[in-house]
Amino acid sequence: MTSLRPVAAFLFLIATLFATSPAFARGDVVAFRSAYRPGTIIVATGQRQLFYVVDRERAVRYPVGVGRAGMAWHGTAYVAAKHIRPAWARIPGRTPTYPGGSPNNPMGAAAMGLDRGNYAIHGTNDPPSIGGFVSHGCIRMFNEDIMDLYRRTPIGTEVHVLQ
Repeated sequence: MTSLRPVAAFLFLIATLFATSPAFARGDVVAFRSAYRPGTIIVATGQRQLFYVVDRERAVRYPVGVGRAGMAWHGTAYVAAKHIRPAWARIPGRTPTYPGGSPNNPMGAAAMGLDRGNYAIHGTNDPPSIGGFVSHGCIRMFNEDIMDLYRRTPIGTEVHVLQ
């Protein structure tokens, strides 16, 4: 019987890792009373949460990483472009470009470019950063979450970033 304890402890550890892994992150449908139209995206930077409005009573809530101090912004924007596995360069044309799908690419699995500044709602290659004040103003999501939001969101979707 004592020989089963290490095996049970190991299985419990594996189950715990999988249960809390960002790879299994999903948006939760939550109560969200608002006057926003269904399909609108609301980013609550102070809470580090993004809400996709389902109807006047509910929204899908996702955890996000937002802009660091001095880099955060607020206001209204619209989804202007959508990209699966986007390439990325810190300074286009002057620094190396990370190809889409590269493990070093900070844009993650997908990106939705906004019509305001050089900002996007995108995935990440750094899942532990979700929930923090970490970006240069972009809204960072778990890759599984950005893929879910990407499927729900057409170009032209209104995005409200609140402080």
